[in-house]
Amino acid sequence: MLKGVERLVDLIGERQSAMTAPYSQGVKEAIRVGDIAALSHSDGHFAAAGRDGQTVRLARTLGMPLRYFVAKMFHGPFLIASDRIDTIFEWCQSEKIGWQFDPLYTRMVPAHYLVEIDQIGCPDPAPRYCRFFNPPIASGPADIDALGASYIEGAKASLGRWLRAVPVGEPIALAFSGGVDSTSVWLLARHVMETLGRDPNLIRAFTLDLGGGKDAVQAETIARELGLADCWEPVRASAFQVDLEEAIAVIEDYHPLDVECAAVALCLLGRIRERYPSLRYLLDGDGGDENLKDYPLEDSDLTLSSVLRNPLLYQEGWGVDAIKHSLTYSGGLSRAYVRTYAPAQKYGFEAFSPYTDRSAMAAALAIPFESLTNGDVERLYALKSEMVRAGVLCVTGIDMPTPPKRRFQDGAGGDINGAGGESYRQWRVSKAWCRQVFLRQWSERLREAWDPQADRFSGNDLSRPFPAAL
Repeated sequence: MLKGVERLVDLIGERQSAMTAPYSQGVKEAIRVGDIAALSHSDGHFAAAGRDGQTVRLARTLGMPLRYFVAKMFHGPFLIASDRIDTIFEWCQSEKIGWQFDPLYTRMVPAHYLVEIDQIGCPDPAPRYCRFFNPPIASGPADIDALGASYIEGAKASLGRWLRAVPVGEPIALAFSGGVDSTSVWLLARHVMETLGRDPNLIRAFTLDLGGGKDAVQAETIARELGLADCWEPVRASAFQVDLEEAIAVIEDYHPLDVECAAVALCLLGRIRERYPSLRYLLDGDGGDENLKDYPLEDSDLTLSSVLRNPLLYQEGWGVDAIKHSLTYSGGLSRAYVRTYAPAQKYGFEAFSPYTDRSAMAAALAIPFESLTNGDVERLYALKSEMVRAGVLCVTGIDMPTPPKRRFQDGAGGDINGAGGESYRQWRVSKAWCRQVFLRQWSERLREAWDPQADRFSGNDLSRPFPAAL
């Protein structure tokens, strides 16, 4: 390995959102030198990479994906960092080392960890992981009103930081299903806008309707109940416009529920972009289900015990040391948030959900779920509506309606066969099919790179110029 060669190709730079000035100014340097204390005390979202001698460090929060790939150039490892797999591949192709690339060899930095990788040659050493988010678990009182107020205050704090960074007078879109999470975000965002002396009507809610969708009916009902019908807009589209294969390419993943969610999001955001070409800012309620453990256990191999005794299971998966942890994809919402991030990025939106922020997440982790549920699954399912409603009432003074839970892709209605109003289960797809599409898409992209006759550089070639990105 040649000494003094810069071996970090940083294609993401420093990304951050909803951070206050003292933290935002020093987060990249904290990552570079491995300052866990500084990262622990920071707020908002960030993703960045830095190099300190032979060690590269990377870190991210839940709302900003970060990936890396280790290639071999100039007698040693080169680490390429980006938010997307295809961006890493395109850089490798530009340097004629695409033949080294495989999408399954890329790695996702798990949310809330500082990852350290020593660049010392072959074989590549395993990365080291150090947590920087360690909130108290189940430390709150067994009081729904108090817990709800704390949770919503956390969400309000993060919304305040994000909205202050939005230029005065800029309109803001809200992906709105009329469910608990999106309704609470709408009310909270309006409340924060008023406290900032801004017009709350700049926030406009949009609901996708693929034909007979329950969300559209529910959303209109909620908007009228709240007196906000003038700030709500249905977005009607054909179910034929929901493109699952496009969604797989956009999110670069093959988990079926995330593919379906992303496909519906792409349909919604594409229509909004057509109507409002200059609209930039986007709010949603992603993360609310994960924080308050509001997923049907019958749809998975999870048990009540596994959910309650692994506090960050829905946010981070089983954890970096678990056998089920995917190095390529991380776990939980740490993996799945790409379903929100990537569609928004494709259509030029800056997306944010207060429920993915650590301030709201820490308040949720303080909830003593085991004592509140006492082993009753139905009680767990009821907690979210009760807690969010109580919190919104405490913080804003508004008694918000709480309709039954429904997945985004379910409530949009329609199906790919055109039978309007049918459940999304009519067009649900298997993980096997999604993975096959993912591998086929990459097989087509890699055909040229993997061609033995293609122009390529060896990792041992010292005569070539250094990469332009360095």
